Amino acid sequence: MDKAEPANRNTGDRVSLTPEDWEQAALVLIADKGVSALAVEPLARRLQITKGSFYWHFPGRDELLSSALKRWEQQDADHLQRSLKADEDPADRLARFVWRTTRQTLTHRVYLALCALPDDALIGPVLQRVTARRIGYLASAFEELGLVADAAERRATLVYSGYVGYLQLQAQKAVPEPDEPAFDAYVEHVIASLISPDARRGEALSA
Repeated sequence: MDKAEPANRNTGDRVSLTPEDWEQAALVLIADKGVSALAVEPLARRLQITKGSFYWHFPGRDELLSSALKRWEQQDADHLQRSLKADEDPADRLARFVWRTTRQTLTHRVYLALCALPDDALIGPVLQRVTARRIGYLASAFEELGLVADAAERRATLVYSGYVGYLQLQAQKAVPEPDEPAFDAYVEHVIASLISPDARRGEALSA
């Protein structure tokens, strides 16, 4: 674990960045290069500041990672809560979910990086909570569409599996990019396959 030297602590560094600044920078670094790349020195270089600012706010790298993960998880939970309250048809909400997840936004890139370390003591519990919360959101939407609870959970798990797989393929550049002509057709196919009335009806009949 990285530790500070007392001489690194100066007033200018202390006031120049907030803990939130470091947390956000940590998430960006994780999204860009993976969790293993997170360390105090490279992060300070990215922020163009000495390490002293960091140690005014965090004892070490693991504490920063823990705080950054809490920040990311809370942002994700807040986003889901807003989505649940959206005054929108559940089928439209699900379609919007698919469209959003095909964009490589910061939160998706962070999630993909975290998925590489499911057994990590800090990362594993966060992944489990976030995954359960997201699948629960999807299952609730499918129940609103008429599926019984068991069928809704199966369908939600299938949709979420598609999301995780898509992130992996997108990272490998194995699916169309958003600016390519084939992109919209691909996303529409996913929506029709996983969320269409025929797909829901078939699963409801087999439940």
